[in-house]
Formats: sequence, C-alpha cells, structure tokens
Amino acid sequence: MEFEQLISERYSVRSFTKQHLPQEVITKILQAGHKAPTGCNYQPQRILVLNTDESIERLRGCTRCHFDAPSAMLICHDTRESWKRPYDGALSSPVDAVIVATHMMLEAHNIGVGTCFVMHFNPFQMRETFGIPEGVEPAALLVMGYPSEDAKPLDLHFKNRPMDEVVFYDRF
Repeated sequence: MEFEQLISERYSVRSFTKQHLPQEVITKILQAGHKAPTGCNYQPQRILVLNTDESIERLRGCTRCHFDAPSAMLICHDTRESWKRPYDGALSSPVDAVIVATHMMLEAHNIGVGTCFVMHFNPFQMRETFGIPEGVEPAALLVMGYPSEDAKPLDLHFKNRPMDEVVFYDRF
C-alpha cells in the first residue's frame, strides 16, 4: 500500500472478529516495530504479545478499553536501557516505545489487521497480572485483530484542527 493511502485510511478499530492472529502475522507486525528508530539505537522496547483466550481474559482485568479484541500487544520500555538527555535527564524510552507502537500499527493496517492504541489501562494491574519486572514500564497497549464487517472509524477521526493552529514557524 502506498504510504499516503496507508496513513489516510488507518483508523482506530474498536470492533473485531473473534479470530486470533496467526503467528506469521504477529511476526510481521513485530518486525515492523523492531525496525523503528530509538534513542541512540538502544532499543529499550519490550513487547508482551497476548494472543490466547486466557491472556486476553487476564487483560480485561487491566482495562475496560479492550474492545473485545482477540489479540493485543503491550509495548513497554526498559528505563534502565534508555538514552538520557544530558540537559535535564529526560528519558527517550517512553517516546521510543510509542514510535515502535506506531510502526506496528501502520504495518498491521498494511496487512489487513485493525488496531486501537490504548493508554487507558491500569499499569499497576498490568505489572501484577503479567509479571512485568521492575524498571520495565508499560507505555501503550495495542488491541488488535481482524476488523469486523461493521468496523468503522469514529466521527472524530476525520476532524483535524487547521494546520495553522498546530504548526508554528520560528516562534510560538
């Protein structure tokens, strides 16, 4: 798919078929995330794949925004393996994790898999439920699967603020 078409057509899917994703599809999505740029190429992302009925049921205890998706990936970042900005100590790993998630969302759409980027989850419950080690922080949840026949973007998907409200040249 051409890039312009891909970024224009992709939307947050909230209605899925019940079919789990085949391993080859999961691998293709993970490979796209693996190619994402990270601060100094430290690659602090840690991705938890949830693709069984049991793991998805456990996920439901951590978020109400699971949209009954049959599969999900929790994108985390290891703060101990993050590039740190020397001026203020800001870590690149939270941003790195979101860049990885974006690459994965775009590849998923490219191969016919719908995703929804979710931040509305309980990170403490995620940590406990899935045994996430200290220093590894959940950043984003991608619920995913094949879109149902009635899947469609929310009305707000097509509404963008004017460019002159969000882009500035030389000064704010």
